[in-house]
Amino acid sequence: MSYLQIHQSRHRPPTSYETAFAAELERVYTAGATEPGAVAAGLNTGGTRPPGGGDWTAVSVVAELARLGADDGPATPPALDPSGAGRAPVSSAAELVARGLPDQWYALCPSSAVPAGELVRLHRAGVDLLLWRDAGGEVHVQQDRCPHRNAPLSRGVHLGDRIACNYHGVQIDTGGTVVSVPGSPGCALEGRRAVATFPAQERAGAVFAWITDDDTPPTPLRLPEQIDSAEWSTFCCYVEWDAPYGLSLDNLMDPMHGAFLHRESHSMFGGRREAVFQVRDTPTGFVFAKTDQKSVNFDWSEWIEDGYQAVRLDIPYPPSAGPGGPFAIIGMVTPIDADRHAGFFWRCRRVQGWERDSWRFLYRTVLEERHWAVLEQDRIMLEDMPADATEREGLYQHDIALVRVRRLLRNRAERVLRERGAAAASRPAATAGATR
Repeated sequence: MSYLQIHQSRHRPPTSYETAFAAELERVYTAGATEPGAVAAGLNTGGTRPPGGGDWTAVSVVAELARLGADDGPATPPALDPSGAGRAPVSSAAELVARGLPDQWYALCPSSAVPAGELVRLHRAGVDLLLWRDAGGEVHVQQDRCPHRNAPLSRGVHLGDRIACNYHGVQIDTGGTVVSVPGSPGCALEGRRAVATFPAQERAGAVFAWITDDDTPPTPLRLPEQIDSAEWSTFCCYVEWDAPYGLSLDNLMDPMHGAFLHRESHSMFGGRREAVFQVRDTPTGFVFAKTDQKSVNFDWSEWIEDGYQAVRLDIPYPPSAGPGGPFAIIGMVTPIDADRHAGFFWRCRRVQGWERDSWRFLYRTVLEERHWAVLEQDRIMLEDMPADATEREGLYQHDIALVRVRRLLRNRAERVLRERGAAAASRPAATAGATR
């Protein structure tokens, strides 16, 4: 299922006035206006007037952008695909990487996809998940299995601070404890913490959960400042693509494709088509950057691994986007199963005041659709890749970053399998020792 709702940042189409005003703003910004007074002067040479009539002034420009740039309601909740392959045992590092590594934070879905009073089923990183909100609005993420007969709890009933399985009425609280078995009160199942419950947080407009196999406690969720700081303004774009999530990681860690695949886009049309890259290590990963070009195209990527996996990059905006400099992208991808993944692409700009209002208005009115045109180029390319694409490659210098990320994931998967093997080998010995 390919998710193609291209207007996720707004809850209604722009009016004819808003469309015309956005076009006039782009014209004025392209001509070089960067201050409210200059913007007003430029608007007065066009055909769009303030709602009350008369000429534009610096004050009326700031006021109108504040009105149009304000968040005026949630966008339409995305339609999520709840299906996915079951959590089968893995026997190799490749299989574990494809399913999703344990003991890390995963972005699961936009917050708007979990309405109050609803039970939402998702499959992420090899686990069938149930997402729901308690009476106070706090989101909870649990395994979608009733401990009685493994029926899906997502088919159950929301009871405010607990949920009831619709098969036999077993009730589960927010911590996964069985609080009632109506068919057999007082049975051994009552009082047991019998449903796997994953630590969850809502941040940056998304639901995050710490997915673990063995109750390993979560690390602090320290998100990049671009999506976690009031100095930045952000929009979250959510996709579901029919391709292995590793292909999206490869794509994000491959800056060079911007000059080719996206060469006719609104933001990546400039720059050279050849480059030499270098790698620079950081405390949470590494930066892969062109040595001879900066802030012209998609010129660098940063791999971040800090209890979660993310990619950070900057893309220059044309002058028509108004003052505020380039926009950053924070990308996170979460496997649904071996052949599908969910993707989060936060578009971020470090803007305040009237510049923030201007960007948010232009983004919702005209820029988001242009961003989606770029994403569609990526989606089509990744979904059409052959199944053995990563087995028959002729890699070169531009591919150093994606090779390094693949190796990091493989090494971590091998370590997990070694630790599991050692734990399994120690259990019989411990049991035998206890019986002597």
